[in-house]
Amino acid sequence: MAEGAALRAVRGCLAAFPRDARELGWTESVPYLDRPPSPLEFYREWVSPNKPCIIQNAISHWPALKKWTSAYLREVVGPKVVSVAVTPNGYADAVFQDRFVMPEERQMPFMDFLDIVEKKVTSPNVFYVQKQCSNLTEEFPELVCDVQSDIPWMSEALGKKPDAVNFWLGESAAVTSLHKDHYENLYCVISGEKHFLLHPPSDRPFIPYELYQPATYHVSEDGSYEIVDEKTADKVPWIPLDPLNPDLERYPEYSQAKPLQCTVKAGEMLYLPSLWFHHVQQSHGCIAVNYWYDMEYDLKYSYYQLLDCLTKAVKVL
Repeated sequence: MAEGAALRAVRGCLAAFPRDARELGWTESVPYLDRPPSPLEFYREWVSPNKPCIIQNAISHWPALKKWTSAYLREVVGPKVVSVAVTPNGYADAVFQDRFVMPEERQMPFMDFLDIVEKKVTSPNVFYVQKQCSNLTEEFPELVCDVQSDIPWMSEALGKKPDAVNFWLGESAAVTSLHKDHYENLYCVISGEKHFLLHPPSDRPFIPYELYQPATYHVSEDGSYEIVDEKTADKVPWIPLDPLNPDLERYPEYSQAKPLQCTVKAGEMLYLPSLWFHHVQQSHGCIAVNYWYDMEYDLKYSYYQLLDCLTKAVKVL
């Protein structure tokens, strides 16, 4: 009896936590700033309370906004061989057929990739430059001079440089499944649009995680593919739910979650705080650069870990 009462109390706390967090200041939409903030203002108003915002006029001085046309990229990067994620369905790093399936990482000339994006060459598969190991500085150093190696006011606010600067370019069919990162993320759109669906960390009790066998796509040019298990790898915890079409019969708790949706347009920057869940779509040929700054593993992180552990414990019981 006492154990049942304790379980009910924990469930009540988990249900109340997201509501209380929203009442403490998270809005119904992502706010806009019409200028980049000072380091102190940014840390105090956005990083410390872990709140997202869209910042306008923060990258308007970047040459990339005018220079990064297809013709320019062909001229500067051209035949250089780069890493491209290839999938049969547009979902890289996502749950499919009861596996956590990663894309085929194909090495190909950048100009061949552009031919596919521009539909000069047809393919049944989906191609996306999305390698997240600071690929802008590692694979596309020719382009760094058109942006910045870091965001100065963010670096000053956090007292550190970014761990990674990533370059993103792909087809509209390429989708990023719902997940979270342990980074303070500044996501800058150069051309096109990115569509984000966001959940605050406090929605964790409503977001399902399950363990999956990791696997990788092996994709053929005719559109056929096989999924090859990474047999020696540990199982991966991942979110099986599609927030755009949630299976509420299987995951009824998700009906209590309150997602935010926003569109980040060319010339705009999204501040995506650490541990926020996000699902991302894009316009065709969208180009973006993002900066990952390592989060502080402070009391906020401890609170999230407690929430995560309580959520898992309730599911087991």
